Amino acid sequence: MFDYKLLQALDAVVQEQSFERAAAILSITQSAISQRIKQLEEQVAQPLLVRSHPVEPTVMGQKLLGHFRQVKQLEQELRQELFPTEPNQRLNITIAVNADSLATWFIPAINLLLTNHPIELNLLISHESHTLEKIKNGEAFAAISSNNQVLPGCKADKLGDMEYVLTAAPSFKKNYFGKAVTAEKLLYAPAVAFDQKDDMHAIFLAQHFNLLPGTYPCHTVRSSEAFVSLAKEGAAYCLIPRIQVQTELNEGSLIELSSKYKLKVPLYWHRWILEKGIHKLISESVIKYAKNNLF
Repeated sequence: MFDYKLLQALDAVVQEQSFERAAAILSITQSAISQRIKQLEEQVAQPLLVRSHPVEPTVMGQKLLGHFRQVKQLEQELRQELFPTEPNQRLNITIAVNADSLATWFIPAINLLLTNHPIELNLLISHESHTLEKIKNGEAFAAISSNNQVLPGCKADKLGDMEYVLTAAPSFKKNYFGKAVTAEKLLYAPAVAFDQKDDMHAIFLAQHFNLLPGTYPCHTVRSSEAFVSLAKEGAAYCLIPRIQVQTELNEGSLIELSSKYKLKVPLYWHRWILEKGIHKLISESVIKYAKNNLF
């Protein structure tokens, strides 16, 4: 049986990224925090934290955090059932979501739950191929991922496919491509990617135009909305979800550069097997909305 005060100390250090701030949150001394971590490490006979910047849990630390956070969320839901009139009861729910889903369909999928239930939402933004790590290390109870591999202690449902199209402003197409998009012309046309981990654009160009990363200009902008702005202003072309720019495509402020080549990314909703109450309602709402709105 674990001493949950020790697990609470581990969780606080990882969440706050500081022994000092963790001590303040728990209203104990920094020395007491260190002692609790040390005691827990002695119990499991291995280190639980990588004392670096940022502070990171070890593999065993991730397992313990995942266990603690599941217990904590189940306890929160049980408390709501037992004491429904207790004031300031808000469920802390952490979900890992990719930026494109967040910019398009995810908030509408859970909006009614946010307005009708006492939820305090924490969204961890990451690339769709990396979001599962947030469940694996105990940070999130659920994640939207392009990976269909189910983690131990979890379950997953397919949400649908996110269709990506290559788009630009009509003026951009005229200036850089003329009548047709070719590999040679792409060498000089500025593109835009979300960040250095976003390899979707690079894979698309390599697959369809045999171009290698670094051989063409590419802006980096950590905002899905800024993608649309850059494209509409004629500053770049981009590979972007159709659902995000359908209005602009209908209006003509953006156009498809290549109807021949498209990209479909499958999305899956991963979450802990132990889900009930609001957690289960969130899963049901996300799955239903996505299946009705994704391609």
